[in-house]
Amino acid sequence: MRKTILMRGLLGFPLGMALGEVIAIAGSLFWGHEDYVPCVPQFVEAMGNEIYAVALQTFLCGIIGAVFAMASVIWEIDKWSIAKQTGIYFVLTAAAMMPAAYITGWMEHSTIGVVTYFGIFVIIYVLVWMIQYSVIKRNIKKMNETLHKR
Repeated sequence: MRKTILMRGLLGFPLGMALGEVIAIAGSLFWGHEDYVPCVPQFVEAMGNEIYAVALQTFLCGIIGAVFAMASVIWEIDKWSIAKQTGIYFVLTAAAMMPAAYITGWMEHSTIGVVTYFGIFVIIYVLVWMIQYSVIKRNIKKMNETLHKR
């Protein structure tokens, strides 16, 4: 299990970095007014220059990717209930996402900003969970139908 966690983390880190860059490019296309805006301007200002801000943001995206990937082993612990798996995975991923989002300025630095960002995180988490649950349930139904035909 430890080796699996480590391997997933090693794969998740560069995937998180890559996803962070894709999001930065997409955000720049949408909000950048024809400029590349890799970081929130307030974060660049707080870091002193753009390269430090981009380097830290990229590192934090890697950490987020590694945590999401490593935590995925939770879904393979069959003796845990789906509720326990869901809760623990949520806590671990939120514990990585929320500080990174605060540090990088992805959320407004106010109570409303934190609550709003957390709410968006919860909504996305629930939507992804429901989609995955539906797909898995459908696949199980297909497997059972195949078994009954035999």
